[in-house]
Amino acid sequence: ENLSNIADIIPTSYELHQNYPNPFNPITNIQYDLPEAINVKIDIYDVRGRKVKSLLNQIQEPGFKSIQWNALSDLGERVGSGMYFYRIETSDFNKTKKMILLK
Repeated sequence: ENLSNIADIIPTSYELHQNYPNPFNPITNIQYDLPEAINVKIDIYDVRGRKVKSLLNQIQEPGFKSIQWNALSDLGERVGSGMYFYRIETSDFNKTKKMILLK
């Protein structure tokens, strides 16, 4: 049994990648790597630190993951252009990166 191909599809460490496209309008992709099954939270914040969107809060299997944000808030309203922060949180890892929404 060859296990090397399984190792290729499971990351060795946690990572949060830069979104693309960036700047974006109206949809961007956020990629992240999970080396193990774990509860993952991904939230979007404005420049004042207010949470505008909860993208994800669930247990996910390990692997190379991707999620989209369509520039809508939790209330379903289109957010204004400007800088936003996206944050991934697990029990073992957290990281925040910046992105720009251009209208």
